[in-house]
Amino acid sequence: QVQLVESGGGLVQPGGSLRLSCTASGFTLKYYTIGWFRQAPGKEREGVSCIRSIDANTYYADSVKGRFTISRDSAKNTVYLQMNSLKPEDTAVYYCAAGVPPVVPLSQSGMDYWGKGTLVTVSS
Repeated sequence: QVQLVESGGGLVQPGGSLRLSCTASGFTLKYYTIGWFRQAPGKEREGVSCIRSIDANTYYADSVKGRFTISRDSAKNTVYLQMNSLKPEDTAVYYCAAGVPPVVPLSQSGMDYWGKGTLVTVSS
């Protein structure tokens, strides 16, 4: 059964850090482009970061560039999103998704599998 499961969300104070994990079952992550997306209350879902299967190139939305880092551990079939210097505006449900390349970086179209999401709340 193909499945993506996110974990690592929670409540953190502004300026704090969290690491989200996206673990796949039923398929091998390294052959897919993996993206992290988020949806804040009352807003549309947006692309945050992605890592390409072919060359492991990474992409980031301008709003998170320099603060978030995406990485892949093929042995664990897991992709991570390290989030530092968190801001209240980072509060959202974070989803990971997998798409068969080629996929336009940070685009939701072309993503074949989605996780159910993990909530990140940045608040004092």
